Amino acid sequence: MNVNENIRAREVRLIDSNGDQLGVKSRQEALDIAQTRNLDLVLVAPKAKPPVCRIMDYGKYRFEQQKKEKEARKKQKVINVKEVRLSPGIEEHDFNTKLRNARKFLSKGDKVKVSIRFRGRAITHKELGQKVLERMAEACKDISSIEQRAKMEGRSMFMMLAPVSDKK
Repeated sequence: MNVNENIRAREVRLIDSNGDQLGVKSRQEALDIAQTRNLDLVLVAPKAKPPVCRIMDYGKYRFEQQKKEKEARKKQKVINVKEVRLSPGIEEHDFNTKLRNARKFLSKGDKVKVSIRFRGRAITHKELGQKVLERMAEACKDISSIEQRAKMEGRSMFMMLAPVSDKK
């Protein structure tokens, strides 16, 4: 952002620190007004005809902007994608272990990618993998929603589960 002597325009529309318009002034005149008030002349709208400058404490303005950005970063939520791998012929106990892991990830707010890897001739029985994925989705339906239905990609089938938002 252009400040004080870095402003190149010959004349500028001047706005004082209270937001009142002081009219169109030469650059030097605007700088003098800003210096008498111990503030900075800041170019806020360079594309306007004539460019618009504001008299303000630039250091304080930058500090406020950085504070707002920091606050915005603090509030944003990072969503991770965790993966749970299953097999088409998974046994009951193994399935329950994987289910417990998936539910733990979902309750923490992470998305879960449930994938099934078909090995050897198992690829001929895709419906077995489909049933396992549907069973997983059914077991997690109270805390998650299906973001992406089961689909094949190469030798694996996967689906995405997203945690149910608290806003609803």
